[in-house]
Amino acid sequence: MSTIIRDVPTDALETSRIGDFLGWINSRYGFSFTGWDELYTWSVTDIEDFWESVWEYFEVKSHSPYTSVLEKRVVPHATWFTGATLNYAEHSFGAPEQADDVAVSAVSQTRDDCTLTFAQLRAEVTRVRAGLVDLGVEKGDRVVGYLPNQPEALVAFLAAASLGAIWASCAPEFGTQSVIDRFSQVEPTVLLAISGYTYGNKAVDRTGELAEVVAALPTLTHLVTVDYGDFRIDEHTRDAFASGSGVDHPIDVVAYARLGATSADADGGATSAELEFAPVPFDHPLFILFSSGTTGKPKAIVHSHGGILLETLKNHALHFDLGPGSQFCWFSTTAWMMWNTLVGGLLVGSGIVMIDGNPNYPDPKELWRIAANTKATLMGVAPGAIMSARKAGFNPTEEFDLSAVSQFGAAGAPLPAAGYEWVMEQFGPDVLLNVGCGGTDVCTGILQASPLTPVYSGEMSGVSLGFAAMAFDQDGHEVRDELGELVITQPVPSMPVTFWGPDGDARYEAAYFDTYPGIWRHGDWAQFTTGGGVVVTGRSDATLNRGGVRLGTADFYSVLDTIAEVADALVIHLEDPDGGMGELILFVQTEPGVSFIDELAMRLRAELKTRLSPRHAPDEIVPVHRIPLGRTGKKLEVPVKRIIQGASADSVASAGALQDPRSLDEYVDYAQSRKATRSRRAEVRA
Repeated sequence: MSTIIRDVPTDALETSRIGDFLGWINSRYGFSFTGWDELYTWSVTDIEDFWESVWEYFEVKSHSPYTSVLEKRVVPHATWFTGATLNYAEHSFGAPEQADDVAVSAVSQTRDDCTLTFAQLRAEVTRVRAGLVDLGVEKGDRVVGYLPNQPEALVAFLAAASLGAIWASCAPEFGTQSVIDRFSQVEPTVLLAISGYTYGNKAVDRTGELAEVVAALPTLTHLVTVDYGDFRIDEHTRDAFASGSGVDHPIDVVAYARLGATSADADGGATSAELEFAPVPFDHPLFILFSSGTTGKPKAIVHSHGGILLETLKNHALHFDLGPGSQFCWFSTTAWMMWNTLVGGLLVGSGIVMIDGNPNYPDPKELWRIAANTKATLMGVAPGAIMSARKAGFNPTEEFDLSAVSQFGAAGAPLPAAGYEWVMEQFGPDVLLNVGCGGTDVCTGILQASPLTPVYSGEMSGVSLGFAAMAFDQDGHEVRDELGELVITQPVPSMPVTFWGPDGDARYEAAYFDTYPGIWRHGDWAQFTTGGGVVVTGRSDATLNRGGVRLGTADFYSVLDTIAEVADALVIHLEDPDGGMGELILFVQTEPGVSFIDELAMRLRAELKTRLSPRHAPDEIVPVHRIPLGRTGKKLEVPVKRIIQGASADSVASAGALQDPRSLDEYVDYAQSRKATRSRRAEVRA
């Protein structure tokens, strides 16, 4: 049974944006809804009316009217708001009365922090848009950024979007091949890039990597160089690009600061030109997000102007409770969908906090410090950071003034129940804990909380508005109180348009609709409880099925998180093709100064056997120095499993997709040693 650790406040309908929305639809449609359950049910049954209400409530700016909200309830390739033309960027500059409000607070370890008001942001986008026009950028062209999470990336994205061009970005810490694997798929004409950055107190020069990326993009016509602190592309490199040295054709090199210079006033402030927005169809591509690349070549997922606009308006106002006066603070790089989510805060009039650098420098308290300094109203933190703070005995609300925080978010990996309880102990019942699950695929949360939902210990609060999500068994039947595949049974506007490139539709359909035709299979293993909460236990392709007893990897980690000697762990299950139990292998990283001894291994087995099931006692426990993590903090269980099954490391995860490129090395060594041992045993038996 789900245990409520924070109930819905009695004044939630009066104090929240979702409460105002509920009152508005009651008036608009003659309903008498009183809370979450009625609103959610309506959103997934009368889906046309629900999404039209989002359009009307948030006053979407349309350049031509729509003739139907949804032509047919089909997935994939549902057609939304037929006939309408709009532009995502047009909604990103606040209301007229917000012109002098802070839109962006930029925090960097490479240069001084800065802020932009909504008026200054608009002026900068106007300037850069004019510069992109000068470079020949047109509707449908791809503009890409090798940029940090700083205002230049935001400005370039909005400028490209205003033209109907298509944006994609990679973080500068990505390795060369990771960037090439992504950008080469979309064939960009313009690349904006920095040549280096500071990570903590370490200077990182990326000039060589940038040269390799440029050389690998034959469609590129222009490189826009962004000065970042003391990092500038030198004249030798500029001349090499301009002359075609090292590339197959000359590249025009332009300084970001000079883009659209003729449209700027002498003081470099407001521009004389008006910011224009190209009207595009609802499903016109807005940006391309890339999957992690930890299970194969990154998928280039195409998201639309209209779909992302509507979903973000709904999500950020009705779930995140953001609006004018809010400050949205969530650490992300430009390679994670949370960056797109972060900049979406502007759509509802909220300020956003853009952070670049080492989140643990000068100490692990840095993100809490930034949230306090920027008066964050919504603070997002990775589950791993929460558990680390808890284990360290850190009390952030005692050290920092976090009184502005009204909602606390966590996403990217499952959060154990102890993490929920720690957050509630720190912030108390006045702060909503919103633990979510979604992803790059829909660029939002599928499961999460809202101001009208309770918070359950160790469980997500429910399903996002508009998402008909549930768990299916292998036969396609809905299940409750047991693990199943997380699915979506009705169309949602932010589902992808397609995958970029040849056979994009076919690859898109194969990725999500091959198991249950006409039903989106998300790839997560979830349990919907009769008590109201939802538990996601990890990727369904990493599920631990021992003798018919299925557990998610998160179940393992929730036990190991309580053992003081364990810093981190990763578990995989090697299935037996003959239907036996298979092998369960647990990799353990101990805390600094703790030696891995037989007594610890015996205790770990006993704890897992007692608290999970006798079938889930590991067959082997392997001490390791590092647990491999993707850029978003997810443990790379499937790549490790494939390495041990014989795949090469570079075929399952590119080094640039890892937080630490060395983190798979000892797993490769283990796989080779394991293979050699088995070969010797086979020879002895022969």
